[in-house]
Amino acid sequence: MPYVDRQNRICGFLDIEENENSGKFLRRYFILDTREDSLVWYMDNPQNLPSGSPPVGVIKLTYISKVSDATKLRPKAEFCFVMNAGMRKYFLQANDQQDLVEWVNVLNKATKITVPKQPDPLCQMDNANRQVESPGAKKQVSYRTEIVGGVPIITPTQKEEVNECTEGGDRNYLKRSQSHLPYFTAKHPPDNAIIKAGYCVKQGAVMKNWKRRYFQLDENTIGYFKSEL
Repeated sequence: MPYVDRQNRICGFLDIEENENSGKFLRRYFILDTREDSLVWYMDNPQNLPSGSPPVGVIKLTYISKVSDATKLRPKAEFCFVMNAGMRKYFLQANDQQDLVEWVNVLNKATKITVPKQPDPLCQMDNANRQVESPGAKKQVSYRTEIVGGVPIITPTQKEEVNECTEGGDRNYLKRSQSHLPYFTAKHPPDNAIIKAGYCVKQGAVMKNWKRRYFQLDENTIGYFKSEL
């Protein structure tokens, strides 16, 4: 059964098919370390190995997309579950059914994609209107607020108000809002220096599900890939 060690890591023995599609499972000691974002396995418990012994294998948790029961995929392998990581499927065997369920749950929990709740568009519009309406203004100004590409675009409803906006700071606000509209490009300039890179989650444009992607930001563009490889 998986247990939590003194370093708050989830540990335990499992059998793993190290050579893909070989059908040969080897006994290994697994350590699930969420702080290091990794799943590591050794020949034995590291406490029983010589100091500094390297692991047999390691997988970044960001690569693991799904862990599930593999009884139907490998009917001859008892208490088997599969771990999808990148372009490969890792098949593992637990000690019993309860051990299988617990490992599947802890692995899925460790690799779960959490997405913040989206704010109510109506609240966004109300907040935008409150920002535009100055409490010390001599007269009230009516505006129309539209959500375009997830960005609130505020435009006055009268021509006189348009002129007033173009003379004041609101014109700059409108320009900034419109300049923040997202655009998409299939080309990624290879020569630009990368400002920041790392994993994020994005929502699909058609299928509204969330997927983990590797993002790169440079001076001109932001691009994303299936992995950092």
